[in-house]
Amino acid sequence: MNELDTHTRQAVALTIAGSDSGGNAGIQADLRAFRTFGVHGCTAITALTAQNPFGVRSVLISDPAFMGEQLDAVLEVYTVGALKTGMLATAEIIDVVANRLLLQNRIPKVMDPVMLATSGAPLLAEDAMEALSKKLLPLATLVTPNLPEAERLLGKSITTPEEQQDAARALADQFCCAVLVKGGHGTGMCAEDILFDGEKLSLLSSPRLDQPLSTHGTGCSLSAAITASLACGNDLLQAVIEGKAYVYESIRTGIYVGEVATVLGTPQRLPVEEIRIQTL
Repeated sequence: MNELDTHTRQAVALTIAGSDSGGNAGIQADLRAFRTFGVHGCTAITALTAQNPFGVRSVLISDPAFMGEQLDAVLEVYTVGALKTGMLATAEIIDVVANRLLLQNRIPKVMDPVMLATSGAPLLAEDAMEALSKKLLPLATLVTPNLPEAERLLGKSITTPEEQQDAARALADQFCCAVLVKGGHGTGMCAEDILFDGEKLSLLSSPRLDQPLSTHGTGCSLSAAITASLACGNDLLQAVIEGKAYVYESIRTGIYVGEVATVLGTPQRLPVEEIRIQTL
C-alpha cells in the first residue's frame, strides 16, 4: 500500500486571485474561508495590491510567465478538489489561466468576474473583458457576478427580480455553465441571489443585516466558500447554500481591527437555517 494511503487526505482548493495587503479580500479572504471549511488552500497570485478597506492605492501585476509557473507547480502535485478565480487584472493573465484550465476538466471551477473593488477601484483592464468572456468564463462550472458585473457582462441594466432571473438564464446560455447572480447590491429586507443551474432557477434569500461593520471582501468570501464546499464533495446547490451562510455569518460577526478599519469575522459555524431556498 502506498504510504500516502495510510493517512487521512485533506481536501484541497485552489484560489487564483490577487493579494489584499489589508487582509480583507482577495487571496487572504479566500484562505480564511478555506480554513473554516477545513480545506487546504493553494494559491496562484495574479497581482499584489496596496490597499485597505477604504481604497486601492496601487497594483503590481504578476508576470504572465510566472503566473503559469505558479499554476503548474500546484496542479502537478496537488489533487485540487475545486478552484476559484478572482481578480485577474489583464488579458495576458487571463490567457495564461485559461490555457492551464483547459487541461483541468475534472476540477469544478468557480469564477468570480471581479471588475471593481468595493471602493470602486478598477481591478480588470478595459481590454481584458473580451478575454474574460470568450476564453475563461466558458470554462466555468459556476460564475458568480454581482448585479453591476452581470449588467456589464450582458450590456444592459438589471433593476427588477424578474430581470435578475432573466440575467441568470442569459449568462448561463452565454457561458454554458451555472450562474449565481448575487443580489447584495439590491435593496429590501433580504439579500436575494438567483442560481440557475441550467435546468431550474432557485432563489436563495438571507436577512439583510442593518449597518454592518464591513462588507469588504464579501464577493471573494462567497466564491471561496462555495469552492471549499465543492472541494469537500458537496453538490452545487448545497455548496451555494453553505457559501451564502458563511458570508451571512461573517458579516454578522464582523469586528474592528485597528482604530478604524473593519473586517469580516470568521464564523465557527455555518447557519444554513438562515438561508431560505425557493424553486422558481
